[in-house]
Amino acid sequence: MKKLLAIALTVLATVFAFGTPAFAADAAAGAQVFAANCAACHAGGNNAVMPTKTLKADALKTYLAGYKDGSKSLEEAVAYQVTNGQGAMPAFGGRLSDADIANVAAYIADQAENNKW
Repeated sequence: MKKLLAIALTVLATVFAFGTPAFAADAAAGAQVFAANCAACHAGGNNAVMPTKTLKADALKTYLAGYKDGSKSLEEAVAYQVTNGQGAMPAFGGRLSDADIANVAAYIADQAENNKW
């Protein structure tokens, strides 16, 4: 009985350790959210309102709160910016779901970190 319990606990621990969490952001879904809500100002990773504040990795490191000082990951900093807005950028918290914001943050981070813009 103890052996069976040990095996069951080992299997459970392995599933939790290596399984994909249910809350993991989906960059592919984020691309759709971006196209519908962000591309008007940020097409191709650019910024139609403030041209120096692009979504390219080098630019994000210079101005994105939390990311430039290393206190947040790129995804966390983008999600915060999208949720709360700043300056000319409106807040999307309440307009987009938390999942949509996480997904678009994953998409932007993937595009920026892999030089896809």
